Amino acid sequence: MRVDPARAALVDGGLSLEECYGLCRSIQRAHSRTYYFSTRLLEPEVRRGVHALYAFMRYADEIVDNPGRLPPEGQLAALERLEEEALAACRGGRTENPVLRAFADTARRCGIEERNVRAFMRSMKMDTSVTRYPTYRELEEYTYGSAAVVGIMMCRVLGVEDERAYPHAEALGTAMQLTNFLRDIAEDWRRGRVYLPLEDLERFGYREEELGEGVVDGRFAGLMRCEILRARGLYATADEGMGYIPRGRRYAVLVARRLYAAILDRIEEAGYDVFSRRAETTWPQKLALAAGCAFREPGEVLGLCPVRIATGP
Repeated sequence: MRVDPARAALVDGGLSLEECYGLCRSIQRAHSRTYYFSTRLLEPEVRRGVHALYAFMRYADEIVDNPGRLPPEGQLAALERLEEEALAACRGGRTENPVLRAFADTARRCGIEERNVRAFMRSMKMDTSVTRYPTYRELEEYTYGSAAVVGIMMCRVLGVEDERAYPHAEALGTAMQLTNFLRDIAEDWRRGRVYLPLEDLERFGYREEELGEGVVDGRFAGLMRCEILRARGLYATADEGMGYIPRGRRYAVLVARRLYAAILDRIEEAGYDVFSRRAETTWPQKLALAAGCAFREPGEVLGLCPVRIATGP
């Protein structure tokens, strides 16, 4: 069942803080099976922070991903209101929005910085007016706020203290978003957006209109191989920083990293056809990947068993 974060945030403001976190958990569970799966491998206190962080970001996403609900200028105004209310709540102000209550509590406890929240919101606001990125460098301006700083905020939630981890966390966040871009090419096209750098399409002689036609040929395969190689390079950079994550919390990040990277494998197995069906990992594949991570990093599991997460909500 999908949970609309924007509508969910309109529920009675009398919820307890724990109930606010529960709502955030429901939002993550409804919208991100892969991310939710790996989040459940964390201990409860850290897990609830991840739920809150995800729900806040999903809330902003829903504003710009539902163009029929608001015109672009209305989306921008809604995002600006959300940003100011979120920052005010993070500073200790009162909010009736349960998603923001949980997020602000997490931000204060974990030391999430205001500049990172602003960077994230800047990219969300870009989605109201920018629909194409001529170069990868210009796309990076978007992914910095929408993905790289998310990696930094996750470091804060996970209790990573060494800032040398940040470039690796930024790489992981960006790699995951690039993976989503490749998986969701058709969906983004229907929303009027192209997140593939136009210079890359031109390099392979592929026209953006052909994305709408679902053309899969040698040109498109070459384009996808190029984009997948870029994402895998970022995953490799992320791997170099795993040691900065506190023991016992690294396992969940490893699982998330492997599951997202596996989407690239599914795309390749489908002959790069991302138009006829969504590339995703099945439940058995998720369990197998989680078990493989546990086998390679036995000291990280700390008694968590993948079977446990398969038997409950």
